[in-house]
Amino acid sequence: MSSTIPRLAVVAAGAMGAAVAKRLTSFGCTVYTNLDGRSEETRKRAQDAGMIDLSVEELVLKSNWILSILPPRDAVSFAEKIQEVAAKHGSALLSPRTFVDCNAVNPETVKRIAALFAGTSIGFVDAGIIGGPPKGDQNPTFYASAEDVRILDEFTALSKYGLKVSPLTGEGAGVGDASALKMSYAGITKGTTGLYTTMVLAAHASSPATADALMRELQMSQPILLDRLVKTVPPMLPKAYRWIGEMEEIAGFVGGSEGDVYRGLAKVYERIEKSIAGNREDIATLTDFVERAKESR
Repeated sequence: MSSTIPRLAVVAAGAMGAAVAKRLTSFGCTVYTNLDGRSEETRKRAQDAGMIDLSVEELVLKSNWILSILPPRDAVSFAEKIQEVAAKHGSALLSPRTFVDCNAVNPETVKRIAALFAGTSIGFVDAGIIGGPPKGDQNPTFYASAEDVRILDEFTALSKYGLKVSPLTGEGAGVGDASALKMSYAGITKGTTGLYTTMVLAAHASSPATADALMRELQMSQPILLDRLVKTVPPMLPKAYRWIGEMEEIAGFVGGSEGDVYRGLAKVYERIEKSIAGNREDIATLTDFVERAKESR
């Protein structure tokens, strides 16, 4: 990769994408995005991050790196769109150019995405982001794997522009491994948040008294679990809609009947999404449980 400061496309300008873009622009990088059909809130977030709005065609032509940071359900269709534009323009593309899938998708999905760019001039990196959006000293880790070691080294070199990149190397490492790591980590962290949510709602459905007793027992015998519940359930609520697809991807990663655990958790997050858009009874139940748990400390 050239020693000149890279030009990157980051799609989309969600909470994570915009924060990543802001970190890159603070290090002098030019960051493009596409805001077609996006809300005013998203447009404001992109503006604050210093992102430049271009058509998909323009950002493909102008970028050295294309970072896909989307809800899992949009990962394949976006990659297909990039591949179509790249095929249309051929030799007019900047070289070198690399597509980086940073989405919470299972290894089979990311291999399907990688196959779109096989035999083209566009390189491919499988990346799994672990951690919250960059803010202050907080920086998530981009775990990355690729079939081409040179491309992986070039992506790792973006660390000097504010990204925290950890390459996965060694025996058998390649496309799919970063996504497998992301699935494993999220299956534990977001999976347990889903379990907390499920059992609080189930206890309350039996009776409010049952939920009260559950909270008191956790306080006495499992204070670490209760503390984790208090910390993880509230920030999950506005993000539940994104976690539906992620649980489905994890189910595919786990495979077999064991994957049904995560298909069930996808239903839990779908229930939360519907509650937010509807009568909000489940949201009130969870919020009340958390507030009372805080007061009981």
